[in-house]
Amino acid sequence: MAKAVRRITRRFPDYGWSWPTGGLDQLLKAALLDDEEAASQCAMHWLAVNDIDLVSFREHRLLAAISDRFGRKLAGHTAFPRLVGLQKMLWTKSRMAMREAEPALKAMADAGCMVMLIKGASRIALDAAAQRGRVAHDIDILVRPQDMQTAFDVLRDREWQIATGVSPQYLRTRLASLRSMNFFKGNFGDIDLHQLAYDGSQQSDEDDIAIWRRADPAIFSGVGVLVPSPADRIALAIAHGGLDAHTHSDWLVDCAVAIRGGDVDWDVFLDVLARRGLAVAAAVALSYLALEIGVTAPDKVLARVLEMADSAGPSRWSGVLQAKPRTDFGRLVWLSRGLAKQLRLRRKSGRLRQEPPAKAWRSKPGRPEPLNASSPPAFSQAIPCPRTAGDMMLDITVRISVPPVRRRIEMEINADDDHVARLRAMAISRSGGERVLHFRGKVTLDGERQAMTLEARPSRQFRRWDDAETVATYGALPFQLISATFSPLR
Repeated sequence: MAKAVRRITRRFPDYGWSWPTGGLDQLLKAALLDDEEAASQCAMHWLAVNDIDLVSFREHRLLAAISDRFGRKLAGHTAFPRLVGLQKMLWTKSRMAMREAEPALKAMADAGCMVMLIKGASRIALDAAAQRGRVAHDIDILVRPQDMQTAFDVLRDREWQIATGVSPQYLRTRLASLRSMNFFKGNFGDIDLHQLAYDGSQQSDEDDIAIWRRADPAIFSGVGVLVPSPADRIALAIAHGGLDAHTHSDWLVDCAVAIRGGDVDWDVFLDVLARRGLAVAAAVALSYLALEIGVTAPDKVLARVLEMADSAGPSRWSGVLQAKPRTDFGRLVWLSRGLAKQLRLRRKSGRLRQEPPAKAWRSKPGRPEPLNASSPPAFSQAIPCPRTAGDMMLDITVRISVPPVRRRIEMEINADDDHVARLRAMAISRSGGERVLHFRGKVTLDGERQAMTLEARPSRQFRRWDDAETVATYGALPFQLISATFSPLR
């Protein structure tokens, strides 16, 4: 006998409190309801009271799915031409992102990497026609930890840019300590490279291995890849979207598509929820899909999910707060959700281990010193090394002209493909002007290296640097090297 599902209310801390409401609820129902007429009415009502040009990317993603579903059935609405144009624009950007990623994916496969696509890209790999309604401007790639270095080198060698602004040398030495990183190339290329499918607050070493065993083969832009099993696709959608206040909401569409596919191993799904601590977010998502949309998991599965979530203790309140759409936030909810999210992030070990230690050298204000020569500011400068092997202290003094903005100052010391140190300073005042900064730290010399390179780094990377304010706030700052002195450890 199927297990009875308890009643869900819309009062906090029950899961209906976090269901989508208002316009978001209408869009989801327009995209997902089985009843074509009811879905069409939801779409028409939303279009009647909203301006496509004034809503966010979250709504645009769902509008693409609605345009794909109804096509010319919405032609009588005045917003129809704009809707068609929006879908074409989003489809074009997704297709260009896929095209930029294709050579890198093929190169990874040719180099022996097992590549699994997750999130939106996995749905498109299973059904190429889905790209008309599923926006995938970034391609999420999962590789095994032992393939991370190979995948990284493929992207680096093909001139994909690291979004954070750090150098390839710095990142390559710390691949084992990063769960994921973002790369971009050209106008549309955007790849998120993961070595673990879930974040640090959802850890399970056993399931990190099992997800590969359960994966299914697929083809993406002519490249053989893997995609998560249906149970894993639902769990991943909930893990990545269910605690993010519906920043994007098409993850619920992904869940519905997988459930309607009918081949979900629900025992695996329940096991993943238990291992990953996802019961509360799953209770919100599955109860909404079942009771508001009519996309139902088996009653015994939903009942078990609710039991797990009900017994989650204080994390139930936290999960319900984090699942609530941000458009429904009042001030108290905003503050409470912020606290709940910070508590989760404290549990989220975004780095797996620190090898070598990643502690940056912090600056100290230096005394104004004359330059030995009138050298112009530069973005890099060689530092000659003594022919001494072993640990030494390195003192560096630089002069930098800082723009009149509050910002970070980032520099690195690298030697060919090796990373030596990261140097950081803060410009707290917006007064700008010339500053002298002093850095001191330990370096290890091999007695053979002739020089290292001190280089300025941006604090964040952008596709285009054509905005003066962006350059002032995030760009690499040219500097003059006043002195670089090696001394024995004391």
